[in-house]
Amino acid sequence: MVNFVGAGPGAIDLITVRGMKLIAEADVIIYAGSLVNPEILSYKKDNAVVYNSAYMTLEEVIEIINIAEKKRQNTVRLHTGDPAFYGAIREQMDILEELGIEYKICPGVSSMSGAAASLKAEYTLPGVSQTVIVSRMEGKTAVPDSMSIEKLAGHKATMVIFLSTGLLKELTVSLLKGGCSPKTKAAIVYKATWHDEKIIYCTIDTLEQSAKENSITKTALILVGEFLGNVYDRSELYNPSFSTEFRDANIQK
Repeated sequence: MVNFVGAGPGAIDLITVRGMKLIAEADVIIYAGSLVNPEILSYKKDNAVVYNSAYMTLEEVIEIINIAEKKRQNTVRLHTGDPAFYGAIREQMDILEELGIEYKICPGVSSMSGAAASLKAEYTLPGVSQTVIVSRMEGKTAVPDSMSIEKLAGHKATMVIFLSTGLLKELTVSLLKGGCSPKTKAAIVYKATWHDEKIIYCTIDTLEQSAKENSITKTALILVGEFLGNVYDRSELYNPSFSTEFRDANIQK
């Protein structure tokens, strides 16, 4: 059995209970060492064999899994955050399907959730944004033209931008071309929930300079939108004049 496990955003106590148990039971652990907090490996059993996939190709990862399967061992493929976001797990699962190897997925806390918690922010503020766009700048991995940052910026929705810290000059240009105001609120969250987490509040036009001043070149999320401000509408859910299936509206006569 292979379990793809989301390690969470960084803090070792933000892995799920299920994920922690799967690590504790695993005979073989292949973890994304460039991003996963290695302290999470403290949950493993003493005789578990650990591989760092940062130094491995897809083929080498599959070879290790295949050997473990032949030995009837359990493997945990440990990914950062939630493996559904930029986890490159589909190509692994397709090969496992071809090989007839059973697998499951254990979701994790995404770094975008960790970043919001660190910021004490809500992405979906009434009257500000009810949509969250999760995207990235084009790098080695291509981005469809219809989904470019420039095109997406026109929605004026909350934006969570992954894998783009080294492209902040280009990101700024794309956001401005998409119609964002230069003074749109933004934040850079470096290593969300880690011990050395760093939060920088800025605006779109100061993104690049803010990162330079704080020596941030990678492992950060870029958050853009007025959800970072203080103006929003009250939620109707807890409004006394709003009825729900659990309570009637309290109409003042």
